[in-house]
Amino acid sequence: MIEDKTYYRRHLPHYQPPQATYFITIRLAGSLPAEAIERLRQERDRFEMEQKTDKSSNERTSQKQQFRIAYFKRFDSLLDGLSTGPKWLINDAVAEIVCEAIHYRDGREYDLFAYCIMPNHIHIVFELVSRVADPTVGKITSGRDGVPARLKSILWSGGPSYIVTDILASLKKFTALRSNRVLHRTGAFWQDESYDHVIRNEDELERTVWYVLSNPEKAGFVQSWKDWRWLYYKPGLIQV
Repeated sequence: MIEDKTYYRRHLPHYQPPQATYFITIRLAGSLPAEAIERLRQERDRFEMEQKTDKSSNERTSQKQQFRIAYFKRFDSLLDGLSTGPKWLINDAVAEIVCEAIHYRDGREYDLFAYCIMPNHIHIVFELVSRVADPTVGKITSGRDGVPARLKSILWSGGPSYIVTDILASLKKFTALRSNRVLHRTGAFWQDESYDHVIRNEDELERTVWYVLSNPEKAGFVQSWKDWRWLYYKPGLIQV
């Protein structure tokens, strides 16, 4: 019997309900120096210790949400501002591999809302839906519990699993192999652990999509986000 898992923790907490909208950040291996990662870890540990004090449940939830937002912005700012470390995604051939892999999974494993490919990381916004097209049978299929049957057969065979982590693992494995060939290199391409965040409502979704689209403009790569080649948003999702 498949065990439906929604929460686990490694260096980062991961909450992955099977029907939700997600904001994902995947970075290249070695894209952040060890001292920066350690500072972020210490900051998170201090916050978690403070959360153990006598506070109401609503207060803890609100502070946790505020901390996650601030924590991620510092994390992303570090990635945007680094002049050192790998920037393999600036290679057009590599970016094209990643772009095609993201789009390939649209309608198969998620409903793609937006993405942006930066020199050393990518942002993706997608929704896990209860019904997806299955090209192997030419029709729409869905599991009784609302989880797509095709996803179960691909991702959830043989024990407990975390659906978003498994989707990203497949995406990262595929793109790493092909990107390393293009770059004539071996070794880790992506950082093992990715950042995932559940988007709670329509307002947050719109803010998140604009955050993703404006990333190259804020980082100073282009004067307008519309000039950045490696980004996408679902037609009709936002007003531009």
